[in-house]
Amino acid sequence: MKLVFMGTPEFAASSLRALVKQQKHEILAVVTQPDRPKGRGHKLMMSAVKEYALAVNLPVLQPERVKDPAFMEEMKRLSPDLIVVAAFGQFLPKALLDLPPFGCINVHASLLPAYRGAAPIHYAILKGEKKAGVTIMQMDTGMDTGAMLEKVSVPIGPEMTQGELHDELKEKGAALLLQTIDERGIAHAVQASSGVD
Repeated sequence: MKLVFMGTPEFAASSLRALVKQQKHEILAVVTQPDRPKGRGHKLMMSAVKEYALAVNLPVLQPERVKDPAFMEEMKRLSPDLIVVAAFGQFLPKALLDLPPFGCINVHASLLPAYRGAAPIHYAILKGEKKAGVTIMQMDTGMDTGAMLEKVSVPIGPEMTQGELHDELKEKGAALLLQTIDERGIAHAVQASSGVD
């Protein structure tokens, strides 16, 4: 299967690493946020996803806005079968969601419908949840409102930090992504995506 991967922070880089190491799919391009100034010196820093993609010689695209016509034309040229999204940081327009035959799936760090949007791991800890998890969902135009394909949950211990939960969920999410694409099969998952068993 031909994939485009879209993601930005370390949580997303974990899923990209899993896809690369699996060596089952062709990754046509990696899309990530533009380099941003960080730290006291405001030095331009690349995202964790870009850093890994360059290390393994994957082409990197960094559009300021995914709605830009030039970016959309490039995606049409690439013609992926599936777009995998993980903590990318921009809304995807309907034209992009509809482009691949298998659509776009998202690796989201919560047990949806809880904690849609940004910072789900932060909120799970802040709200004192007893468990958290990752949901793989078929994306639509809403904020994490698409059909849920697969879920995995992990307990949150009383002393667990946000960083510890992040590190556990990024690995669980990467494994669940591979399972969703391959073991269950995206075609079957999309057809049966009215909810999670």
